[in-house]
Amino acid sequence: MALSPFWIWCIAAVILFLMEFFLPTAFVEATLGISALIVAFTSFLIPSFPLQVVLWILLSVVVVFLMRRYQPKRTAPILKEGAEAQTISQILPGETGRVLYDGISWQARCDDPHLAIAENQRVIVIGRQGTTLIVVPEDTIS
Repeated sequence: MALSPFWIWCIAAVILFLMEFFLPTAFVEATLGISALIVAFTSFLIPSFPLQVVLWILLSVVVVFLMRRYQPKRTAPILKEGAEAQTISQILPGETGRVLYDGISWQARCDDPHLAIAENQRVIVIGRQGTTLIVVPEDTIS
């Protein structure tokens, strides 16, 4: 007893939804499941299984791109200028070192290219260039 294409697509949709539930993939498997459900209901109009597979692939691509609009945007960490950080390593003049800012280790460079900052010194974050924080020693501000 062979299953009709309708039931094959419904089973595929359920499997994809369960996979999304147990292995979250940012709704990719869920969108594939939605496409499988759409193909299940159009399988009565398109009797050729290879054409149904092509339709499923096309619908999956379209639905994935449509669903991307509703996904939250990834944003860079918020930088609070004037916030305090602490050096983890020495920052030599014109070079980079490491600072601990908001519990995360960041690459950092001193704003004054002729000034060295010692290890375990408090610094003030005054800016950011890419993933490098621009800092000045706390005692130069006061």
